[in-house]
Amino acid sequence: MGIIKALTSAIGSSLADQWLEVIEADNMSDSTVFTCGVQVRKNDRRNQNEKGTMDTVSNGSVIHVQPNQFMMLVDGGKVVDYTAEEGYYTVNNSSLPSLFNGQFGDTLKESFNRIRYGGTTPTSQQVFYINLQEIKGIKFGTRNPINYFDCFYNAELFLRAHGTYSIKITDPLKFFSEAIPRNRSRVDIGDINEQYLTEFLDALQSAMNQMSADGERISFVTSKSRELSKYLSGILDEDWDKLRGMQIQSVGIASISYDDASTKLINMRNQGAMLVDPNIREGYIQGSVARGIEAAGSNAGGAMNGFLGMGIGMQNTGVSVGAMSQANQQQIQWQNEEARRLEEQEKLSTQATKENVWTCSCGTVNSGKFCIECGKPRGDSWICSCGTENSGKFCSECGKSRPVHVPAAAPSKYRCSNCGFVPEDPTAPPKFCPECGDPFNANDIDQ
Repeated sequence: MGIIKALTSAIGSSLADQWLEVIEADNMSDSTVFTCGVQVRKNDRRNQNEKGTMDTVSNGSVIHVQPNQFMMLVDGGKVVDYTAEEGYYTVNNSSLPSLFNGQFGDTLKESFNRIRYGGTTPTSQQVFYINLQEIKGIKFGTRNPINYFDCFYNAELFLRAHGTYSIKITDPLKFFSEAIPRNRSRVDIGDINEQYLTEFLDALQSAMNQMSADGERISFVTSKSRELSKYLSGILDEDWDKLRGMQIQSVGIASISYDDASTKLINMRNQGAMLVDPNIREGYIQGSVARGIEAAGSNAGGAMNGFLGMGIGMQNTGVSVGAMSQANQQQIQWQNEEARRLEEQEKLSTQATKENVWTCSCGTVNSGKFCIECGKPRGDSWICSCGTENSGKFCSECGKSRPVHVPAAAPSKYRCSNCGFVPEDPTAPPKFCPECGDPFNANDIDQ
């Protein structure tokens, strides 16, 4: 017993009115993983097949397979043929299994050999369908907090996570054999998810531990859904893919919450990180003093008693508060001085870089002792930062000393000494005069 492809041209709207069955998948929602085949317009008065035997697929019946559906022809509880290709198929009791693998290639043959019809007398014939679309929106939530060691906080934190995940059936024959309960004509993912949800949560704990070992911040977990899916796939592939023919496709973390102890620890760590800044720390101290004065003024026993108590307290704590404030001010001053020092150092470095730049007579800008284009050494003349050209060790205009590396004078201009020709760019003449052919050299410098 098997199936063969039917000619598309032979399939018309009147096919369901014939005595042979036309079978399609029952209603399949986005959460349905398995359903049986049903006759098209079974109760229609025009359908003349009113004496058909239950659980029997007549020879010559047509089976319709739609996109993203896997159809199995089952005889006596054993799969005798299947197809993963959309189209119309005709049941032929005299043919061998056709095995239309479709998108799965040859990967289904091994699974088929395990569960195929073994030659026993058939007692019933049925058509079943498996949903090959991604089954989305499977909700999960951690019942107990998951431990997560965060290197940034250097502490073991505990969190609860809620969200959804999705699966995809990768081997429908294996999925039918291992995951679908027998004597069921329809199965939604919620009907079989209890065991898988427990396994998923166990894998989620392992995936979280792996992310922790890889140094991921706990606050970044919600934005690492793709990485989390890869971790979970690696953990669950052995049990889900190899044993049940399904895989994790994606994981979406909707929310993460911490237990009370972890929340307190995170807040304390964040507050401590803020108080490292002396400006914030000084503001916190001054604010505490101001809040103490405000509280003393609203004392129920009278403002005078409040200020008296505050005065006594300030005598005991004033020295320490003053010391802390003084330390903050010193650190702020040190930071400001350090910032000014770095800024001045950067300015000096920039100025030195500018002063070291010089232009060769060939027009090339250089910073070393020799021109990188023509190899000429750096000239003796130099230009001060005030704009004065000098030849001595000090500027004749402002008295500044000559830097170690100084810019050369303005580039020389050339005029042909033979015919008087002036190049278009006098500072970059050609090798020979285009008018008389005389070579340009030091004799042609016109300044």
